Amino acid sequence: MTQPQRVLSYLDALNEALAQELAADPSVVVFGEDAVGGHGCDGTMGHAWGPTRGLHNQFPDRILDAPITESAFVGAAVGAAATGLRPVADLLFVDFAGVCFDQILNQAAKLRYMVGGKAAVPMVLRCMWGTGMRRGAQHSQALYSLFTHIPGLKVVAPSNPVDAKGLLAASIQDDDPVIFFEHKLLYFGSRAVVPEERYTIPLGQAKVVREGDDVTIVAIGRMVNEALAAAERLEAEGVRAEVVDPRTLSPFDFDTVYASVEKTSRLVVVDESNPRCSVATDIAGTVAENRFSSLSAAVRTVTGPHAPVPFSPALEDAFPPNADKIVDAVRSTLPSSVTSKAS
Repeated sequence: MTQPQRVLSYLDALNEALAQELAADPSVVVFGEDAVGGHGCDGTMGHAWGPTRGLHNQFPDRILDAPITESAFVGAAVGAAATGLRPVADLLFVDFAGVCFDQILNQAAKLRYMVGGKAAVPMVLRCMWGTGMRRGAQHSQALYSLFTHIPGLKVVAPSNPVDAKGLLAASIQDDDPVIFFEHKLLYFGSRAVVPEERYTIPLGQAKVVREGDDVTIVAIGRMVNEALAAAERLEAEGVRAEVVDPRTLSPFDFDTVYASVEKTSRLVVVDESNPRCSVATDIAGTVAENRFSSLSAAVRTVTGPHAPVPFSPALEDAFPPNADKIVDAVRSTLPSSVTSKAS
């Protein structure tokens, strides 16, 4: 009799990655705000959202609560990493990074370079990002472009549970500081069959999640789901869209994007972040600079507006890209003979 396949949520996949890395490597430590876990602080919940649920009971000496002072515990993570540990620090919302930006920008990112490679900083800074949870402008931003601009940091943004587990494991095992972005709406809204064994997915390796030959859609994080929904609708119009999930934003796998654009000759980039100086504009500009002769239409970007995330539910729902906006952007790259048939 065939055993049913095991399905995990994005949140459970993160929890399993942490548990397996803690079990495999005694140098791994986890700390941050509410890491041991609210709900009576008995270790059964772990974190307000649950990614460290149950871990304190298994590893009581290596799951540590930190005070609400981001500069202190992120600085402690840098020091712990430089002296032999592999800390995983939980910032909760990425919006809190401003409080500890010096520790990230001038310490974690620079230390290996400043000592001529004689020390490494193998730390992971986990953080939630994105709209959709009615958290207001100070708890809903997509700030990964701040970190992709900084040499010395690696930046990861998984879009599904399988990648979340493998990329978190790879980030913990990596010898450089990694900023690990987890979209809040994916925690419970994304489920998949996830391998039970310990595994890694290489950092800096994009994935073609849907093949096509008419247009390339590069989408970041939760936007991959919107891009796939748009591709389904476009398929009904006779347009075959290829969807690329970068998975890692720094280092960025431009080779996979180039290969796709050389095949499709059109590019649409989807990014929940604000448009100015964003990852979307970086991808668009780099492709235009290096594969201009492969393009048969201007590159389009679909992003949030250049504005704070609204607290109003109706306005917040209208803020990020969605399948409708992506379909419209794709249509704008197509010949008029194709778009007239769709209409």
